[in-house]
Amino acid sequence: VEVVVPDASTGDVIGDMNARRGQILGIEPHSTGMQIVKTMVPLAEMFGYATALRSATQGRGTFTMEFDHYEAVPAERARQILGMTSA
Repeated sequence: VEVVVPDASTGDVIGDMNARRGQILGIEPHSTGMQIVKTMVPLAEMFGYATALRSATQGRGTFTMEFDHYEAVPAERARQILGMTSA
């Protein structure tokens, strides 16, 4: 996932990505006052992200994502998915 955000919102976006089980790969300057935050995030965690990004950036942030790879689900999350424990 690549997220283009205003400088002032970079910390909020990184925090949100971490909360979504994301791994921050890097941050690069994009244009005056903007940064690109590159992350790896499970697709299941990205539902509703457009709304969260609009809120965090006052509508100035954008993102793109593309499939990278499959990965095993952590055991606790697998139990939640299978309904063995409450979420």
